[in-house]
Amino acid sequence: MSSIVLLGSTGSIGVNTLIIAKRYNITIEAMVAGSNIDLLNQQISEHSPKVVVIANIADKHKVNHPNVRCGSEAILTLIEESKSNMIVNALVGYTGLAPTLKATSLGKRVALANKESLVVAGEFIDMSLITVIDSEHFGLWYLINERPVSKLYITASGGAFREWELAKMKDAKFSDALKHPNWSMGNKITIDSATMTNKLFELLEAKWLFGTSNIDAVIEKKSIIHALCEFKDGSTTAHFAGVDMKLPIAFALQGEVEDEILPPTDLLAIGGLEFLPIEAKRYPIWNIKEHILNNPHLGVVVNAANEVAIEKFQQEACGFFEMSDIILNAYEKFADVKAQNIDEIITIDTEVRAYASTR
Repeated sequence: MSSIVLLGSTGSIGVNTLIIAKRYNITIEAMVAGSNIDLLNQQISEHSPKVVVIANIADKHKVNHPNVRCGSEAILTLIEESKSNMIVNALVGYTGLAPTLKATSLGKRVALANKESLVVAGEFIDMSLITVIDSEHFGLWYLINERPVSKLYITASGGAFREWELAKMKDAKFSDALKHPNWSMGNKITIDSATMTNKLFELLEAKWLFGTSNIDAVIEKKSIIHALCEFKDGSTTAHFAGVDMKLPIAFALQGEVEDEILPPTDLLAIGGLEFLPIEAKRYPIWNIKEHILNNPHLGVVVNAANEVAIEKFQQEACGFFEMSDIILNAYEKFADVKAQNIDEIITIDTEVRAYASTR
């Protein structure tokens, strides 16, 4: 890998991608960022991209670079013009879908940290061009190794409220939900972790990536085991790794890695491990787990309603459990929709957002 285009350079995935790129002498052809201009300027100084794209034109004068573009259309143009064959997509939410589609339509490879791309439109994306940057899917890929599998498992931390009493959770605030016990992540993914929507999305991703609905998730509080594979011979193997995204990023960019990216797991320091079920009374979104795995085209509905619900929760226009109510209500309302192409995906997304906004 000689050069990459990095979408979402100032988020945690973007920051770690730049560390890995520097380690392996990978050139950053272009960077895309949101509104963290101070960090972006530091990254520009260190990595010297040819082009920079930011979200808002009002911030353009603050960016220390001669070639700054603005807005979502500029991202698509950038991908089209780029010489790099690898696009790292670490954008957050539905915004990340169009760049994934653009890159794959051009035959470029995508190192994908944008879950929503596969959740919303997995059916219309060429999976042969996708490498997912996610500890769970990386763990599954690492374990499967062409052996016959009977079932796949991913793990969940349980999110910010895993120890809270249910009665207290209904009064939880946005700031409470951001206190993730194991990871430091962006706002949206941390809220999704608290509701378990993030894990539902990861199950859908795994379905598209590995071609099976025989997938489940369990809570493992220490986030040391990221994935498990149950093989047809009756054995199960687990993938242990530290809480660090550099390992999947390194494999995504390099294809194969033989040097040490993380310190080895200290088994004695871990001590005991515990697996717990994900219960729908604490995570109501789990009520649709089986149904959506068998109807993955409905991912567009869940994603659109979820983004509206998070916005409402942040603005204190709904309570914590009401976010799940909004999603489940929309899921029932739009149960019969099925997009035949990307244009229909966009239409459904718009309709679901409009509906969820009125709940």
